[in-house]
Amino acid sequence: MTTATPPSATASPSHSPGGPKKRILLVDDHELVRTALKGMLERDESFEVVGECANAEDALAGAFECEPDILVMDIDMPGMICFDAVKQMRTRLPDLGVIFLSAFFHDHYIEQAIAVGAKGYVVKGDPPRTLFDALAQVAGGGVYFSEEVQARFALDKEGKPTAKRVTVTSTLTNREVEVLRYLARGLSKKEIAKTMHLSVKTVEHHSASVMRKLDIHDRVELARYAIREGLAEA
Repeated sequence: MTTATPPSATASPSHSPGGPKKRILLVDDHELVRTALKGMLERDESFEVVGECANAEDALAGAFECEPDILVMDIDMPGMICFDAVKQMRTRLPDLGVIFLSAFFHDHYIEQAIAVGAKGYVVKGDPPRTLFDALAQVAGGGVYFSEEVQARFALDKEGKPTAKRVTVTSTLTNREVEVLRYLARGLSKKEIAKTMHLSVKTVEHHSASVMRKLDIHDRVELARYAIREGLAEA
């Protein structure tokens, strides 16, 4: 993780600060994207970029170190799955506002984002202003989802977002989806156990459950299924 430099004193704010700056942690595996986002945010006096990370594992350590108010995280990165990292972050930082930023908005991405308590989901194809709108909403205790994302979920009786469609993938638990993703990436069960901080026996249990629910009993076919459904991307 790299620590951000202070914003320029000549920056012209697009939001009225009205209080302490919201501390932002940026996570994206493309340096060009991080640099562009950082430059945009530091021209707004409402925000302060306190750190940058290139993967979810570094973000986990970075979040505990700098304790940001808002996490802006890409979904499609190598290494630890972003949703797993966010779940671990929220055990120690329950008030952390999480905004996912991705080029993709598959149903299973949205389901996982909702499951880990994301307050926002912005599509990279949206206008740059969209991210500022999302940050402003989340900073104020609200939520913000891009239009394409909103079209894929409904609100439950409590006003919380929930996925509209029931898919085969949605029958899997969050842990099972994570195990499936790692299997699709070619990790051994021992490697998955280490990455997810689980026992090998627990990983074997989740793996068997995934195969039973999907009615797929071959690891190669599991990988093909994950790739076809976009699960190997995150």
